Amino acid sequence: MHASQALQRIKPPATITISEKARQMKRAGRRVVTLSSGEPDFDTHDSVKVAAMRAIEAGHTKYPPVAGLPELRAAVQLKFARENGLDYDQEQIIVCTGGKQVISNAMLATLDPGDEVIIPTPCWVSYPDIVALCGGAPVMVPGVAEHELKLTPKALRAAITPRTRWLVLNSPSNPSGTIYTRDELQALADVLLMHPHVWILSDDIYEHLVYDDHEFCTMAQVAPQLIDRTLTMNGVSKAYAMTGWRIGYGAGPRALIAGMQKIQSQLTSGTCTIAQWAAIAALNGPQDYLDTRRQQFQQRRDRVVALLNDIPGLHCTVPQGAFYVFPSCAGLMGRTAPSGKVLETDEDFVTELLNDTGVAVVHGSAFGVEPYFRVSYATSMAQLEEACALIRAFCSRLQ
Repeated sequence: MHASQALQRIKPPATITISEKARQMKRAGRRVVTLSSGEPDFDTHDSVKVAAMRAIEAGHTKYPPVAGLPELRAAVQLKFARENGLDYDQEQIIVCTGGKQVISNAMLATLDPGDEVIIPTPCWVSYPDIVALCGGAPVMVPGVAEHELKLTPKALRAAITPRTRWLVLNSPSNPSGTIYTRDELQALADVLLMHPHVWILSDDIYEHLVYDDHEFCTMAQVAPQLIDRTLTMNGVSKAYAMTGWRIGYGAGPRALIAGMQKIQSQLTSGTCTIAQWAAIAALNGPQDYLDTRRQQFQQRRDRVVALLNDIPGLHCTVPQGAFYVFPSCAGLMGRTAPSGKVLETDEDFVTELLNDTGVAVVHGSAFGVEPYFRVSYATSMAQLEEACALIRAFCSRLQ
């Protein structure tokens, strides 16, 4: 087979690669604790399941509109108004097969070869590969450790060139769990206002997973002057525990959404009708259980942070949102694993940890910074405590 240049520009996401290796080890009979996947362990709410079954019974099984069912676009419209103070027409909203397609549609609709997309690191593993697949050039801008690994206005200003087309912002962040405050977003907006050729993609997928007294804000809400060049994206995967339903959505300027719809009409057409009716129930139905789950996530976060910080060689800050912790393993670099392997990188650390203990986590370099590793606490407290005990035992055996 002749591999296209586009295929050669990308690689499988490290999160999926590690999770698949963990599954292979399980099939081989190994005890594995998988903390590498960003998938809540909660079940989809019963009200959502019932809505999906009713949709099937009602015969809602035909081709849907490319941009999404009018009922779902109306639910998204209401969600943005209710929760974010953002006013969009239905023509400014598109429903896609997951958040990845929202991003991919936007990049395919706007990027020419060599156009640049600023991506603050650490970042979700798929951002740079989606940009590269679409012919763009990902510009990775390291976050500042003293600034909770977040993008600063100074760094943003230095990264912008005449070829810059987008800035990608993810708050709360995967993998660090950090949140941009209202003032921090405003400071970035002040830079962007001086560069009208730069658009903003605000990935708000972890919006409902914010802890303590922290406030969630999104760029179009903080800086309304930028709404005409901002794509605000979200979905039902994380907070509503609907990862397998594959529903993401975005809202932005009409011309952009029309372009994304044109792309989607040739790639996948409309999103599964049953999943869309389920998403309508999620957005319009009871919301109280979201807070109950958020409290459970916060309890898990606090326990994992405490356990990891009690391990010599590791340092874990307290994340403000999402369901990941992102500890530094700098204190373990240069040590020798029980296998005899010298730990030179964070990838060495997570590989040896998985082989030795069966605990699957993801190396920080996959997210653009090192030496760190990402732990997903979207699983039971019992599994988290078992995993942390195994990590502690492994670290104690390092020479």
